[in-house]
Amino acid sequence: MLAAALGGGLASLASAHAAEGMWTLDNLPRTALQQQYGFAPDQAWVDHAMQASVRLAGGCSGSFVSPDGLVLTNAHCVVGCVQGLSSAQRDLQNDGFVARTRGEELQCPAEELNVLREITDVTGRIAGATDGRSGQAFIEARNAEKGRIESECVGDAAATTRCDVVELYNGGRQHLYRYHRYSDVRMVFTPEYDIGFFGGDPDNFNFPRYNLDAALLRAYENGEPAQVANHFRLEPAGAEPGELVMVTGHPGRTQRQLTVAQLETVRDATLINTLLWLAERRAMLGEYGRRDPEAARQAQSDLTFTDNSYKVVRGQLQALLDPAVFAGKREEQARLRARADAAPWDAVAAVQPLARELAVPYMLLEQGRGFDSRLFSIARTLLRAGDERAKPSDARLPEYQDAGQGRLRQTLMSSAPLYPEFEIAKLTWSLTKLRELLGTDDPVVGQVLGARSPAQVAKALVEGTRLADVAERERLWAGGAAAVSASDDPLLRLARAIDAPARAVRARQESEVAAVESRAAQQIAKARFDTLGTTVYPDATFTLRLSYGDVAGWQEGGREIPPFTEIGGLYARATGAKPYALTPRWLEAEGTVDKTTRFNFVSTNDIIGGNSGSPVINRDARVVGLAFDGNIHSLGGNFWYDPRLNRTVSVHSAAIVEALKSVYAADTLVEELLAE
Repeated sequence: MLAAALGGGLASLASAHAAEGMWTLDNLPRTALQQQYGFAPDQAWVDHAMQASVRLAGGCSGSFVSPDGLVLTNAHCVVGCVQGLSSAQRDLQNDGFVARTRGEELQCPAEELNVLREITDVTGRIAGATDGRSGQAFIEARNAEKGRIESECVGDAAATTRCDVVELYNGGRQHLYRYHRYSDVRMVFTPEYDIGFFGGDPDNFNFPRYNLDAALLRAYENGEPAQVANHFRLEPAGAEPGELVMVTGHPGRTQRQLTVAQLETVRDATLINTLLWLAERRAMLGEYGRRDPEAARQAQSDLTFTDNSYKVVRGQLQALLDPAVFAGKREEQARLRARADAAPWDAVAAVQPLARELAVPYMLLEQGRGFDSRLFSIARTLLRAGDERAKPSDARLPEYQDAGQGRLRQTLMSSAPLYPEFEIAKLTWSLTKLRELLGTDDPVVGQVLGARSPAQVAKALVEGTRLADVAERERLWAGGAAAVSASDDPLLRLARAIDAPARAVRARQESEVAAVESRAAQQIAKARFDTLGTTVYPDATFTLRLSYGDVAGWQEGGREIPPFTEIGGLYARATGAKPYALTPRWLEAEGTVDKTTRFNFVSTNDIIGGNSGSPVINRDARVVGLAFDGNIHSLGGNFWYDPRLNRTVSVHSAAIVEALKSVYAADTLVEELLAE
């Protein structure tokens, strides 16, 4: 069954499973929707859905739910904003927050919302710029042309426009996505941590669930709530079992179209190294949080996301350790390869030994996991921004080109608080891992540590830096490379010391591995297009997609898993001890809240990380739920979709309304959400 779900040959790919697929909105499976559900969305429906859907630039999804810029997303998607607004004296993350008037809404330190306005095919321009090139020349030509396209798109509207050139079908298509950008985003509502994450890690990626993983933001322009032409309306009745539901959101990354050789590298190098790093980071954060309540608060969100990531990566690794997965992938690849030149698959396989060799140094140096500190990230950004901004935009590293300057600067200048002891703890641990994984005699390790211990180095760096001061960051940003070079800040000196080796490992990975894979992927994509055209969907790329399915439970272990839970189940599940402890608000509301209200539900929609906060809508484009998770079987969704077991987990629209009304007394927000 699994092999059939994975491949089953090209015929099965051409007629995707009932709910499989993360479809771009300019290539929806209209015929399948009509045949399976009697639903054929017209262009007006698609345009409305596109412009009512929202991307949180930090890695989540959302949607406009009122004409005054109100945005519905997950509580776990706004943790960065909430923590940035919190302190030891005002703990919004654990106490929750409700703005009862517009004047009480709090500006997030570094949140950005993007709304897709236009998609343009720029495949020809990229192909023309890279034709006949290979290796580093290919990478530089591709990045330069992407930068030119993005800069032309942004023009002089950087404050309100974001443009991204996106690779689809592993480089087989290149599309330009133009977004409207909102950089003034304010917190309106978030529940207490213990109800937004009720059940904690034991319930994570499981069902039944009882989470109010919902939050409200508001987009502002020129100091006033943004007036939006397209928004979804909330449908408290929700959807019934078997009813068509669609998710419009921004899935992060899938790897369903990788070759078998690439998947072996993912399994044997990428995932195992990441899993070990996350496991040890989880232990370090837990130990730090046990110092005292304030330390626990500081580490709370990092620990939550590390727990979540560990579970995801472990599930992905388990999926790739299943022989049936590779059997299905090999069968699929063999069928396609038999209809095309085998050279691109051989080329990809040939560079995988180097990819595995570079995996650890790339993770530690270029990805920065050997320097796990927000302060270090600030230092590296200032250093590279100074160096890169001195070059023409199209000659820079992609993340420093002109088109992305607005978001880069906004993140760098975030006023979110920094905690020195927490920074020291993370940096001490990660420097220890750097020495362990690269070896004491490695030149980078020697340069970083010298004759001192990781703890001594971390303490000196954090206590000696001035980068916690936003004004100092502003000064260095404005002064560029000269100001950064003249600074004696110890973290800037560290960033400078490791920049050359980090850039070197990046250059090798890009020119000797990624360039070969990208070239081959274009050839493989052409073979796929020659056979199937665009009747298959591209891998996820954190761009707007639509997935369709229906409300449905599943069978497992001889029992039926029903699709809905009710609020009453929350009280039945509560034990009074974390992670099943109810907050005072919810305990006080037990006598007034309607316990028969549907709380969470599952559907067959095909989603992945990045879809968090996506609206679940019906055929009338009304919100019936809010996607926040998948079940345990969905963790293999990075590589395939299994229609028997993969499920999306969502907050029911009725639960959002009932909670706001009966628990949080947020009647004004309820009125705004339900206004016709």
